[in-house]
Amino acid sequence: MKFLLPLLATAAILSAQDTRQTITGVITESECATANHALMKMGDTDEECAKACVESHGATWVLFDGKVTWALTDQKAPSAFAGKRVVVSGAADPKAKRITVESIAAAK
Repeated sequence: MKFLLPLLATAAILSAQDTRQTITGVITESECATANHALMKMGDTDEECAKACVESHGATWVLFDGKVTWALTDQKAPSAFAGKRVVVSGAADPKAKRITVESIAAAK
């Protein structure tokens, strides 16, 4: 039994490493999760609308990759990229549709 614990710990670490992904998409917020801000009209630009929804309506920052809307664990860094195409790196949980953010950078 005492050999099983280290084995399970190693398996958990390897499993976590396997989920690390780099996903490209648009930083938006949970109210306009598909990055379509035309309906909300909370500003003249997507950036303004997204920031207004987060600040005034309690929305959260998300990443929309064109198909999936990913919840982001980091809720501070995305504000600098609101409405912009980015690359997010981190541990992705496809079932929960959540990314444990390690980095966010502007997409090229």
